[in-house]
Amino acid sequence: MVNKAFFLIMVIAILAMHCGCQSSIYDNEESLLNYLKVESNGYVQHKTVNGVDFTLMYRPTDLLVKQEMGGMESTESIESLRKRYDKFLYFNLSMSRNNSELLNTEPKNKNQFTAMVNQLVFGMEEKVYLYTQKKDTIALADYIYPRMYGMTNATTIMFIYPKSEELLKQEYLTFVIQDLGLYTGEVKFKTELDLIINQPKLSFKD
Repeated sequence: MVNKAFFLIMVIAILAMHCGCQSSIYDNEESLLNYLKVESNGYVQHKTVNGVDFTLMYRPTDLLVKQEMGGMESTESIESLRKRYDKFLYFNLSMSRNNSELLNTEPKNKNQFTAMVNQLVFGMEEKVYLYTQKKDTIALADYIYPRMYGMTNATTIMFIYPKSEELLKQEYLTFVIQDLGLYTGEVKFKTELDLIINQPKLSFKD
């Protein structure tokens, strides 16, 4: 009797582990984004330091594919774009104070405004780092800072890093934002690699 109970428990545990390793599939972009925004799912993290709100979200490959395709979808083009975008990791970093973009709240004069614009447009490679638990720094491939001119409630930048098989063998990555002159000190976020390996996908069906 004990052996049967033990066997049943082991089967349930194995099935649970198997299910936990499967990528979730969503019918549309909105439902996927809603899933990502739930902090307990691990894809978005929030911190507030010295009145500055930091939000880091991992952006799955299929969201980039969807954005590129628009309404033109075919099996061939979907898989081609997936291969292209799957070579990289994408992180969206949002920063705000009082629910406003940093450029609306931080600069006290024209010189400070210009300096912050230059920092955001040209200098974030020197301020943001991604590294493994072995302290190996991952070189930044690119970053995108769209100027929104006060039309949003946060300064949002997408950071793009190369992905490799060796990298995915790690347990976690640490994303670090150095002080941008906001007196926050270093702000760190840890992302588990399992979340990236098993990232949610879109079904791309009507």
